[in-house]
Amino acid sequence: MTYHYVWLLWSTAFLVPWAILFVAAGSFRREMLRVSALTSLLGLTEPIFVPEYWNPPSLFELAQRTGFDIESLIFSFAIGGIGGIGAGVYRVLLRRALRALPVSERHAWRHRFHRLASAAPVLAFPPLYLLPWNPIYPATTALLIGGAANVLCRPDLLHGSVTGGLLFAALYALFMALLIAFAPGYIEQVWNLPALSSIRPAGIPIEELAFGFAFGTYWAGIYEHFTWTRLVPSGECRPDSPNARPCEAC
Repeated sequence: MTYHYVWLLWSTAFLVPWAILFVAAGSFRREMLRVSALTSLLGLTEPIFVPEYWNPPSLFELAQRTGFDIESLIFSFAIGGIGGIGAGVYRVLLRRALRALPVSERHAWRHRFHRLASAAPVLAFPPLYLLPWNPIYPATTALLIGGAANVLCRPDLLHGSVTGGLLFAALYALFMALLIAFAPGYIEQVWNLPALSSIRPAGIPIEELAFGFAFGTYWAGIYEHFTWTRLVPSGECRPDSPNARPCEAC
């Protein structure tokens, strides 16, 4: 069986929940586009994972020739909007609004580490990558470190971060299951399974599920972190102080 267009179709399929979320996002659509555009740059890291982690057939055989491919950019764009649960699924499903943090709270001692916490995955990945293990493990670990750093700096992000990780991991597991159903044998041919653990619930490499949870955990709170906002129930959407920005509509 040939799998030449599987990666393209699978990555493009993530645009379906992205589009649904975009329609439901209301006034948050502009921010969702920004988050997705930023995350699409993660697609440029594909040479780190090809072929050590996997080696997918791609358009124009770009992955095999250069390590880069178009599909990775599409995939990263889509999961950026979906995985930013605090700015997306979590907000829409639970009817939350964004409210600006009071100016006084922004000066709490934890916020001295604001930029460091946000950049934690970028800082953690290089030394982790030097360890003798498959690159998916330092990537996942760096994202988990980033999620933990966000919560240490902003304890109010704990619930949203964990919920975001679980929601994205569940969605990711569904898409992996669909991949197995519609392209049987694809994982065995494309993933470098001998370099990974043998744990594959329902045929899905546990590394994929761990990555999904780690990505969702970190990305769920990153928008709130950067914009000095927090999610609150829509009924509580009112300014905290004269210096606070008004809430955004849900």
